[in-house]
Amino acid sequence: MSFDEKAVKIVRQALDVLGKKNFALIVHGGSFPSAEGENTGFGSMNTKGGRDLIDYVSGIFNAIQLGPAGKTKSCDSSPYTGTIFSTNPLFVDLKELTTDAWSNILPEDKFNEIVKNNPNKNDNKTAYSYAFNQYADALNHAYRNFLQKGSNSLKKEFEEYKHLNNRWLDRDSIYEALCIEHQNDYWPLWQSDIDKKLFAPDTIEERLEHGRRLVEISKKYAYDIDKYKFIQFVLKKQNGEVKEYAKNKGIKMIADRQVAFSDRDSWAYQAYFLPGWMLGCPPDYFSKDGQAWGFPVLDPEKMFKEDGSLGKAGVLLKNLYKKMFRENPGGVRIDHIVGLIDPWVYKAGHKPKIEEGAGRLYSSPEHEFLSKYAIPSMEDLDTTLEADKEKRVKTLTDEQISKYGALIEKIVIAAAEEEGLTKDAIVCEDLGTLTNPVAAVMKKYELLGMRLTQFVVPEEPKHPYRCCNITEKCWAMVGTHDNQPISMWAKSMINTHEGYLHAKNLVEDLYAEASNKDDIITRLTKDAEFLKQTKLVEIFASKAENIQIFFTDFFRIDDVYNRPGTSGDANWSLRVPDNFRELSPIDLPEILKQAIISRGSEFAKENAQLIEELSEI
Repeated sequence: MSFDEKAVKIVRQALDVLGKKNFALIVHGGSFPSAEGENTGFGSMNTKGGRDLIDYVSGIFNAIQLGPAGKTKSCDSSPYTGTIFSTNPLFVDLKELTTDAWSNILPEDKFNEIVKNNPNKNDNKTAYSYAFNQYADALNHAYRNFLQKGSNSLKKEFEEYKHLNNRWLDRDSIYEALCIEHQNDYWPLWQSDIDKKLFAPDTIEERLEHGRRLVEISKKYAYDIDKYKFIQFVLKKQNGEVKEYAKNKGIKMIADRQVAFSDRDSWAYQAYFLPGWMLGCPPDYFSKDGQAWGFPVLDPEKMFKEDGSLGKAGVLLKNLYKKMFRENPGGVRIDHIVGLIDPWVYKAGHKPKIEEGAGRLYSSPEHEFLSKYAIPSMEDLDTTLEADKEKRVKTLTDEQISKYGALIEKIVIAAAEEEGLTKDAIVCEDLGTLTNPVAAVMKKYELLGMRLTQFVVPEEPKHPYRCCNITEKCWAMVGTHDNQPISMWAKSMINTHEGYLHAKNLVEDLYAEASNKDDIITRLTKDAEFLKQTKLVEIFASKAENIQIFFTDFFRIDDVYNRPGTSGDANWSLRVPDNFRELSPIDLPEILKQAIISRGSEFAKENAQLIEELSEI
């Protein structure tokens, strides 16, 4: 891309003319590139490579959509199973720890050795297991040296950080100590019942016993506990610095809040979860048995008190969102928003199927157990539909909608506003299942959802993902981190009936005044590059005020970041190549020009000079 100042001004003008307020590049943390000689096996926005990418996209983009930033497990690289408070140590810029700014606490030869032995140093892929182990060793070296030669000013900052964040940091660091004690980072496999429930005693006697155990562990693993806190301190400083750097470049960072709670979180706050119940998805076309995610469910009776104020679980969740909004003034993307409004839950040890007792937590008045949490009555249901169907709750009063939206209003929106933001800073992933209660809450609170044009159903003229049906208040995109790049999708559509249906709709929406519509349809059904380009034109031609584009689509990389249902180091591993400046990204000026033209001859005439300037870039 590398536009000069004049070209940047023209592109920004085109985005303004098309009504685009936000244009975000989707790049998850580990997917950031590395600078030359600094590829440790995992990406981070905190590194020089991260700053290089920020420099590259600034001026055109005004936001970067990150992935979840929590600490992940040794055996699972998925960012969507990370911790809710602690940040992933793999995002530490190790190179910076070799400098005077950090009192050279990491030996430079140690850093160079990690880079040299990175098995994926020549590939745009993370080396998760390698990095996980190497970072742990390097950060241990760094902490030991910090104790010996760290500057007094850094040590003072560290002590202040621990004091300000002790509410969550103490529990997370104690878990780290117990992982060492039991030589396993999955707490259900620990041998000690006390350790399993250290922060969830049932009786006064247990509270005293657990308190003594806490003191014992704190003394035995004082070094490891403080080291854990130190790593989080490093991340807090580095994250803050790079976000300020991005802000000065006109880039705001948007965080990502997954629906899940990690193993560490379910241990630390298990008293707030509903015993014996898990969060998942009901059976559908893709999974006949549903998706048994295994994530704990916050206890509805601990979310709010009888007077409507927040209960302990509600306070926990609000503190999380306040932290996220405070640290990410660009906003927060909420993954699987249905999980906060109308979640599907199932019994632990069972499949998430109706016949095995599963149901919607707040929409099941007929359920033997879940009925106590039901918001609608039996009269509000279409009982000819099964419990997993989107339209089953057929009637909703304003009061009922407010109850479904209580968590959104009193926790998420309230957290944003208390941190100086508006509800437009909330990006709601509402793809897939959208039950009537979810749709009603989204409408009532005017929340910004997503429109994924790759998944439009071409046979449905009023499908919400189709260009002509996309409204202003949303985020439009051709794909997310879970989809194949639009180039791969386009190739799969060539010479197919489905591809013809897509082509027909695209011509109706984008070439309404063309005299050769049949010729354009024919070309779209045979030319994958033209189809891909037209799908990109579609999102900019739509009325959506906010656009996101995944880095594979922007840099034209024919590879997939996440293949749902798979695990291992190969998944979640794709990165922006270190030589990204040498790549040929999408032809954004041409795409914007065609988007303006697609708005009609009158609109094009009004912007004739801009169209000409875009053609000359």
